[in-house]
Amino acid sequence: MDIVEVITDVVGQIDSFVWGWAMIALLLGTHIYSTVRTHFIQRKVGTAIKLSVSRADGDAEGDVSQFGALTTALAATIGTGNIVGVATGLFAGGPGAIFWMWVTGVFGMATKYAETYISVKYRVKDQNGEMLGGAMYALQRGLKHKTFGRVLAICFAAFAFIASFGIGASVQSNALAGVITSYIPDLETGTPTMMAANAMIGVFLVILVGIVIIGGIKSVTRVAEKLVPVMAILYAAGCIVIIALNWQYVGEALSLIVTCAFTGQAAFGGAVGSGIALALQYGFKRGLFSNESGLGSAPLVAANATTKNPARQALVSMTGTFWDTVIICAITGVMLVSTMLSDPSIQAGILSGDITAAAQLTTRAFASIPVLGPLVLAVGMVLFTYSTMLGWSTYGNRAVMYLFGKKGIRPYQIVFLIFVFWGCIGGGELVWNVSDITNALMAVPNCIAVIALGGVVAGGTKHYVYDKNLDELDETPIPQLQPGQYHKIEG
Repeated sequence: MDIVEVITDVVGQIDSFVWGWAMIALLLGTHIYSTVRTHFIQRKVGTAIKLSVSRADGDAEGDVSQFGALTTALAATIGTGNIVGVATGLFAGGPGAIFWMWVTGVFGMATKYAETYISVKYRVKDQNGEMLGGAMYALQRGLKHKTFGRVLAICFAAFAFIASFGIGASVQSNALAGVITSYIPDLETGTPTMMAANAMIGVFLVILVGIVIIGGIKSVTRVAEKLVPVMAILYAAGCIVIIALNWQYVGEALSLIVTCAFTGQAAFGGAVGSGIALALQYGFKRGLFSNESGLGSAPLVAANATTKNPARQALVSMTGTFWDTVIICAITGVMLVSTMLSDPSIQAGILSGDITAAAQLTTRAFASIPVLGPLVLAVGMVLFTYSTMLGWSTYGNRAVMYLFGKKGIRPYQIVFLIFVFWGCIGGGELVWNVSDITNALMAVPNCIAVIALGGVVAGGTKHYVYDKNLDELDETPIPQLQPGQYHKIEG
């Protein structure tokens, strides 16, 4: 066993430990808690969607539009979690994992609302007037015990900083390289030709990502506003076409997804994972990876939105989880399961070892659409991974600002691009496991913030949402930091 295998094995064990029942309980508990405290804010999704496409609140403070903040967050969340991530969950946890992914989306909408609310409420300005927000500022300004809040805030920022290199860079480029090289005939894994192809893909991605992220959050937002709607519609249309082709298996697919979630019965002759514990574990892991509710990532950019009050942007951000998991991940799951039911050769390929990766499963599914299917998947993967890298580079940017100030931005961007390249030439399983671990580490302080400040969220939600004051301007002064005081905040 070489050193890479040893490291992969150790990281895999840490991943299994971190993503045990304690983490599942924390996330599900936070989702349920937020749902109760906000009186099931999910029922306001119609209002939230209308707000997300409305004109910017011109008389409010902020750096980007509400829609821009939403699409930047969606750029980061609609990615490999929707394509390869769902297939990975299906592989490891069986069809039941797809059901639990969907559950994380429904209940996670409330957590996304709550974490965004506190991010906007406790945001600050830097010396140039640019908004800064996220769990770190909510923890430091909102918690009564300031020392404890500051420690948690620094931990969250550090975890977000590290996580951006995995979930935001390496995982995305690794998945993209896997899909693209799968279309190149006679290309064998581990050969010099394969390594050269991956390196070329890496260089191309580094150039494309670097051109945009050097311009900062406004540059990323401008790209996201144009890119996200197109890529989401294109991919969803492909999934719907495949589901329509497999229409006679859709009912059986839905039944299998629900049944396996609660019984853990073997599926596809044992070709994919089975067991309630595995379905829950991988459903929640992949659900969080997909929509990031409870992770605290989307609020990092939501705090920059031009919005009259925290509730408006919280509602807008909530729609991100709705589109990402409740809709797109759901149709991806139904598409994959119905395809496996309609094509027994896929099951045989998994059992024989010919199909060993989630990307291969997704590729086979889209191949059912003559000519256009593989093209839609390839274009979708390019757009999804590219946009996710842009979005997560912004998250990492916010974390670096909190930890080191503006002097840390350029070094961070260089390291981020190095990880983009490394993902193309690095291993798959190790990359995914490291991302799972850093996701979990981010979620802990963020969930503490959501729970500890639940009363603030509940009171504000009642006033703005349920008492119909969504057009009211919150005139609470926003603190402005002095140079070098990004994590030295009073009040």
